[in-house]
Amino acid sequence: MPVSAVQPSMKKRDGRLVSRAVLEEMRLMALQRMGEGESPAEVASSFGLHRGWAYKVLARAQEGGAGALMTRKGSGRPRTLTPAQERQVFGWVNGKNPRQHGFAFGLWTRQVVRELIEKKCAARLSLASVGTLLARLGLSPQKPLQHAYQRDPLAVAQWEKQTYPAIVTHAKREKAEIDFWDASGFRADAVQGRTWAVKGVTPVVAVPGQRQSISAASAVNSKGGFWFAVYSGGLNGELFVALLKRMMKGRRRPIHLVLDGS
Repeated sequence: MPVSAVQPSMKKRDGRLVSRAVLEEMRLMALQRMGEGESPAEVASSFGLHRGWAYKVLARAQEGGAGALMTRKGSGRPRTLTPAQERQVFGWVNGKNPRQHGFAFGLWTRQVVRELIEKKCAARLSLASVGTLLARLGLSPQKPLQHAYQRDPLAVAQWEKQTYPAIVTHAKREKAEIDFWDASGFRADAVQGRTWAVKGVTPVVAVPGQRQSISAASAVNSKGGFWFAVYSGGLNGELFVALLKRMMKGRRRPIHLVLDGS
């Protein structure tokens, strides 16, 4: 019984997925084969492409010769800003605050960056272009940390190196627990949103150090123990003492309570 050869079906290839160098070689080979008598349909089929591709190759060669089949580098869309201006944008945004440039808002958004570029470079970019630019500069939208602008770095260092170690030593001697007190709740200075910063580096936004908070008091220790209470009105001395009594109820060990001074 004779065996007939079965040709596997070939799925049409998407020319957009082929590299420019390979496409150039395919066009030159196709032109040569069509010049030797093969039909455009046969040539295109052998490459897994539609026959229209071969006819386009033939038309380009007839109009401009074999040189017209060479790969041309895509020009792309020219950038609006010069490399020097792009570096300026990075310097304006990275580690900075929009308020330093006269804006009322404290977070970088594409719209704010767009307005700053228009103001300083006299160039108007679309929001999409601004996003592309920031990403190219290595920036990404992130949730910022908050640091009180009133804090004293020297006092913080002294606390970390001297004050807290002394508290730990004293607590161990008395077999006491160290708790950190906080009066908090809903805060008016909460940062809602994201700002652009270097990828992997969390941005910092300055906020008022005096907390505007209501209705909650809490204490937490280094082992994860947590206590809290809710109340109405402002926190005064009388209420503070009452809350401390509630916190100590049922406890046997003494507590060294660290307050934040707010």
